[in-house]
Amino acid sequence: MPPRARARRYDPAKTRAAATAQLRHVQEAVRGLDEERLDAPARTGGRSVRELIARLPTAVNEGDAADVLAARCAELVVHTDDLAAATGLAVPYDRQALATAVRLLADGLAAKAPGGSVELRIPPFAVVQCVAGPRHTRGTPPNVVETDPLTWVRLATGRIGWAAALESGEVRASGERADLAAHLPVRA
Repeated sequence: MPPRARARRYDPAKTRAAATAQLRHVQEAVRGLDEERLDAPARTGGRSVRELIARLPTAVNEGDAADVLAARCAELVVHTDDLAAATGLAVPYDRQALATAVRLLADGLAAKAPGGSVELRIPPFAVVQCVAGPRHTRGTPPNVVETDPLTWVRLATGRIGWAAALESGEVRASGERADLAAHLPVRA
């Protein structure tokens, strides 16, 4: 049975390595951007690409606790997506960094909307049950939401809206309780 809201434990060494790898991907991608691209507006917060880059951490601290590292990892993935959207660059995602971001945000939804009536699936990284209501115990749950990892990160951070993601087919939702709009974003 998929996990319900629970405190996920992050391995500090793996999470630190993932965050460091993601930071390197971003630094490599933005190296050599011309002034026009640096001053282009990012899609969030009215900032320029240059301002987004300035907000990125320059290193991942050795002394950070596992939960701090997981949050930093998620932040790096979100900023990577913002930079890619603002510049048109194809910035790679470290698989472990993306997995950490997805799991952290899925667990955040399960904590924000506790329950077991909806199963949120983000293959291959996370499955959580959330939203109050009747809980399923066997077979395919009656309320299922499924999406890909980057779409989930965008939904959970308010980069895209629920209705737009449904309409575009980036999210598949079935069941009368499968509307997560009231619980999004998880983090802005």
